[in-house]
Amino acid sequence: MTRVGSYEAKTKLSEPLKRASRGERIVVTKHGVPIAELVPVAKTERVPPKEAITALKSFRKGHHLNGMSIRQLIDKGRM
Repeated sequence: MTRVGSYEAKTKLSEPLKRASRGERIVVTKHGVPIAELVPVAKTERVPPKEAITALKSFRKGHHLNGMSIRQLIDKGRM
């Protein structure tokens, strides 16, 4: 784990971000005390758009907000 001072992290942010994107964990310190950590974002599985749309359409069937369907809420907002 690499340590970077807060001033250096602020002035050269792109470098620690590049390193974190490659999988490295970067600890940001202030006066030698750890205050934050830059970590890579966990990889997520990408859902194909058609599959996501199908899932959303099936989810909205039967779901109501405050007793109204989504269509009724949309129509009410247009009045």
